[in-house]
Amino acid sequence: MISIDDVTVTFGGVTALNCLTVILDKPVFGIIGPNGAGKTTFLNVLSGFVTPRSGRITMGGTDILRLAPHQRARWGLRRSFQKEQVVDELSVEDNVRVILDPLGLPANERERALMAALEFVGLSTVCGLKAAGLNAFERRMVEIARCIVSKPRLILLDEPGAGFSQGEVDRLRQVIDGIRAFNGATTLLIDHDVDLIQAVCQDTMVLDFGSLIAVGATATVLTDPKVRAVYLGMEDEAA
Repeated sequence: MISIDDVTVTFGGVTALNCLTVILDKPVFGIIGPNGAGKTTFLNVLSGFVTPRSGRITMGGTDILRLAPHQRARWGLRRSFQKEQVVDELSVEDNVRVILDPLGLPANERERALMAALEFVGLSTVCGLKAAGLNAFERRMVEIARCIVSKPRLILLDEPGAGFSQGEVDRLRQVIDGIRAFNGATTLLIDHDVDLIQAVCQDTMVLDFGSLIAVGATATVLTDPKVRAVYLGMEDEAA
């Protein structure tokens, strides 16, 4: 369970997150909202890239905001970005191995974790290839392998489904849906693909101009009139 209490972020005169208070207690939790709603800012706060003006975030008894970014990584926070960060000059397995190197694991345990992650995302057959030769979907899978390798506690995925075919999104859905069973981690998912959010997220929260406007079971949230108006661009018929 992740407890977010009164988190506020400002950039000059802009309030990017406004007293955000919410409990995230499902294996896969969706975060949606229009552009500029504060979704990526929230992930940046969790990652340690942005320091909030106020608030507290705890998970499993750990005050996450007290940890430096590298300490959060050691604790078990992993994330992907809207623009993938794969290193072309490295092989697929070395792109994932760099996540394990700072963790101080025994060599045999490190290699077992590496191969398990590559197998899980479907890249074991290309693990020795240079990343430069991968297609866009395979590169995204490398990023997800880096997120799930070893024993993460919290995985942040920022629009992983953007730009892919329906078949590729279906495969992505299967991978995200299987993360909790694979390693026990909690996943927070930002994506504009409402079908993907519905398929994998038990609960979803909706942000607009930095404020929480709805949270709860995904199917219920997506039929909320406020959400339909703000996020889906649909006005309430009774309005």
